[in-house]
Amino acid sequence: MTEKPGTLHARAAQLATRLETALAMVAAAVLAVMLAVVLTSVVLRYLFHTGVIGTEDLGIWLNVALIALAAPLALSGPLAMRLDLPFGPSAKKLAGIIADAFSLLAALVLIFGSTRVVNLIGGTSPALGLPEWVRFAVTGAGGGLLAIILVLRRIGERQVLPLAASATLASAVYYACLHVTVTTALPASIAIALAAAVGLAAAAPLAHAFIAAAMIAIPFGGNLGTETIVTTTVSGMSHFLLLAIPFFLLTGAALSASGAARHLVAFAASLVGHRRGGLAQTVLATGTLFSGASGSSVANAVFSATTFHPELVRHGYPPARSGAIIAASSVLDNIIPPSIAFLILAAATDLSVGALLLGGLFAGLVMAAALSIAIYLTTRNLPGSRPVARGERRRSLLAAVPAFGLGVIVVAGIRIGIVTTTEAAALAAIYTLALAAFSKTRRTALFSVFRQTATEAAAIGLLIGSAGPFAFQLAVDGVSGMIASTVAAFGGSPAAVLAFSVIVLLGAGLVLDIGAAILLLGPLLLPLATGSGIDPIAFGVIIVTTLMIGGLTPPVGMLVLVVAGVTEVPPAALFRAVLPYLAALLAAIAILCTCTLLI
Repeated sequence: MTEKPGTLHARAAQLATRLETALAMVAAAVLAVMLAVVLTSVVLRYLFHTGVIGTEDLGIWLNVALIALAAPLALSGPLAMRLDLPFGPSAKKLAGIIADAFSLLAALVLIFGSTRVVNLIGGTSPALGLPEWVRFAVTGAGGGLLAIILVLRRIGERQVLPLAASATLASAVYYACLHVTVTTALPASIAIALAAAVGLAAAAPLAHAFIAAAMIAIPFGGNLGTETIVTTTVSGMSHFLLLAIPFFLLTGAALSASGAARHLVAFAASLVGHRRGGLAQTVLATGTLFSGASGSSVANAVFSATTFHPELVRHGYPPARSGAIIAASSVLDNIIPPSIAFLILAAATDLSVGALLLGGLFAGLVMAAALSIAIYLTTRNLPGSRPVARGERRRSLLAAVPAFGLGVIVVAGIRIGIVTTTEAAALAAIYTLALAAFSKTRRTALFSVFRQTATEAAAIGLLIGSAGPFAFQLAVDGVSGMIASTVAAFGGSPAAVLAFSVIVLLGAGLVLDIGAAILLLGPLLLPLATGSGIDPIAFGVIIVTTLMIGGLTPPVGMLVLVVAGVTEVPPAALFRAVLPYLAALLAAIAILCTCTLLI
């Protein structure tokens, strides 16, 4: 039954849609300006041997604004990083109330914490000449927009009473956290972890759960006031290196829009598609090639699920097996360069991005070989697609050459030292945007590419920032010392440290998004590894590759959940079907660990 346009619910839904559209337009414009700023800096530096003071600061401030404005748009969808547990109807309704309470509590922290910072902070940016409080005011505005959009959505969905319960709960918890003290011997970081676990179990967005959990920990001895939560969150977003994330996401989206991604598919099919089970090998080969463009496993999972799943099923592959192959192949995108995961690790640990990307290339090829063997063993009774016509392989290679140009820009540019990581990402983005602009087969408007990228980048950026308060509390509580003592109990040898780290990382991957896990565990585990004589770059590669396996494991299993959402295959069936490929990836991790110990 269609609702009358004049009702309160219809008006709220309509207003929410208009507000989201306006925010998407503004965020897309901010992303475009950010790209223009970095590209202008590149042109001035390398062609005219000059520059503009404050370019990096301006890029950072624009990125903070992008995250604040577009993050409210990621309340739903895979990038909200919600855990969907199989609750019954009554329990699901209660979980929804708790999840919205976490989101509203996070909004209150951002609003009032930013207000306190704005009132306390002074001075101006030396490079930009703008008051320092502007960044925090924008963040507070983002919290307000989050609350407004959530309220309008729930009213539009006729969820007024649950919304009232969520708002009451969030307000009561916020007030209690400011006025109540709880005496306990447990460190405050345990309180944050438990509170975040409750939010995650209730299906609150992971970033909101982290921010709200930091607030909930205050009565338990947390060293974080609302203003400290906000400053550490904004500080976590304020790295010039992190601008590479939206640019790499833009690169992947533009590559798909240009039609160049289809040329990669055709080339991959010409290589392996004619063999037994060749269509499944084509999925893997495409994932390996497309990894050099998108840098995002979620982006590749969506692309492959949309492109390949119907074809795999049509050729006789079971739906669950098809989805499992797609999910497992998508792991490679955050490992083979350019990799957003390695960018996050570099920002958290100051490791060399170029060295990490080269290590990721080797690790990705090892994992691709392991997956290829597993796919062969599980699909060898299924036919290939068709024989390769004479000259088809050469023609498909020539058609795919423009997409391969990205590898030269990104990996060679960064490793040789011609450009920085952020500059290489910006050049890759403008390169693929040019491909899309002049493509005769483009079906997506470039504005839609910018809007989609802005939303995805903001969701990832907010997650990176929201992990800051948790990481700060872990440092205050001396968790790194506790971990070092635990490792010492096992002997402290390189093999013991590596085995302990892999177990911790696999456990974290069960419940945490890879970005959050890197930010929390990377700075804790890396000193232990280097102290035992393990090469830091090799260990960084182990961190990312091991955590990426968490994309295939329940209960979070982000890649499995994304593929399930696109293909409508039940997640439980996909989790079962992915087991052979999970075993192959674990074998690859064992090989990489052996290589690390031999370095």
